[in-house]
Amino acid sequence: MDRTTEMLASYACRLSYEDLGPKTVHQVKRTLVDTMGCAMGGFVSEPAKIARGMASSVTSTTPSRVLGTNEYTSPDMAGFANGVMVRYLDCNDSYFSPGGGHPSDMIPAVLAMADPMIADGRTVITAIALAYEVFCRLSDQVVAGDLGWDQGMFSVIGAACGAGMVLGLDQEQMGQAISLAVTPSLPLAVTRKGELSMWKGCASAAATRSAVFAAMLAAEGMSGPNEPFDGKNGLWEQAVGKPVEIAEFPLGGSRGDDDPFRITQTIVKSYPSQIHTQAPIGLALELGKEVSLADIKSIHIDTYHTAASSASSEPEKWDPQTRETADHSIPFLVAVAFQEGAVTPGTFTPQGIADATKRETMSKMTLSEDPEFTAKYPSEYNCRITVTDQAGKVHTAHTAFSKGHKNNPLDDQEMESKFRSFAAGVLSDMQCDQVLATIWAIDEATDMDDLFDGLVV
Repeated sequence: MDRTTEMLASYACRLSYEDLGPKTVHQVKRTLVDTMGCAMGGFVSEPAKIARGMASSVTSTTPSRVLGTNEYTSPDMAGFANGVMVRYLDCNDSYFSPGGGHPSDMIPAVLAMADPMIADGRTVITAIALAYEVFCRLSDQVVAGDLGWDQGMFSVIGAACGAGMVLGLDQEQMGQAISLAVTPSLPLAVTRKGELSMWKGCASAAATRSAVFAAMLAAEGMSGPNEPFDGKNGLWEQAVGKPVEIAEFPLGGSRGDDDPFRITQTIVKSYPSQIHTQAPIGLALELGKEVSLADIKSIHIDTYHTAASSASSEPEKWDPQTRETADHSIPFLVAVAFQEGAVTPGTFTPQGIADATKRETMSKMTLSEDPEFTAKYPSEYNCRITVTDQAGKVHTAHTAFSKGHKNNPLDDQEMESKFRSFAAGVLSDMQCDQVLATIWAIDEATDMDDLFDGLVV
């Protein structure tokens, strides 16, 4: 193994539940509440239906459950189908440092192996924390998006480690799983450029599927390239263009409050849209209480470079035609917030996206980068909206931390409310109660049956 593979495999096989501590364990539970809510909210989406249809055509001697159903498929296809459900609403968690993405996309990989392996709750919790450590700490040091690659470049590695832990891989097997995950998996950032397609919500699920497949291959004795990161034509040379020396991950008692488990550093979304749209939406909702839609003369949005370039610089973001583009469009979402006083999954109907009043409001907007805000990102997610009304009065709102940021977090009750709002269309109140109780006590579970059973639509 090369140094990077050996370091990752060693860490994955040494991390234990006892290393995590109460704060990290509780955050894993909160993240499961959030992720399962997103999955239920995405259950009826067209991409999820397509993914479940594909999964239903596959049987396995190692059957794994598809969320929301009593149907079983192969673990890798379960990882894909469940991953599509989790990602569709674009409301699962985020991590940017500045590299990153949506680490809860990896949770379906852990659950896909936990079901057939009859893994207990503490194993699942540890595997999820492990997946986050790998994905987030790699993203701390390499910004895949700036290099033209999608987040699956690193989520496939984290997911393979998480699935491998549930499978009980030893260090040699874990190294092979990592190699088998990274070598064939270099996803393109074009997934999130221009007019976005259904694949925007499926790309990370595809990485999850590859990760589960890699872990299962390694368990059967398959070997991968010996130097997938550091070697000739390895990941660093091909994707980064230079050598990368990943810092050792701290373990258990060696870490302090200044270097916490990365799952405790994520951002939870309040609205079903791209992370960089969260602050603009919240500010528009705040200003909408001061200024009526009809009284708006102009709107100016100041934000940091990543938000300005990612969500608004492309012409398609000013004229969204698909749900996937609309939920990445600051102008559209700010218009929705002023017009409707809320941004929900129901915002993104074809009629809502094409609405003439929203387009008129968008035409009153300008957006620019504030260099001071750029300098403070990603420690802060600054945004300022300035509205001038018809009488010439100026109304301004600013935030550095949108609701859900680790410095402005949703509390447990708010996390439950988010779960219930997304699950309401497919689960009864009693089912929601049962699922929430199961997740909060998952560290005592002997298997995942109660979780899967409780989520059956």
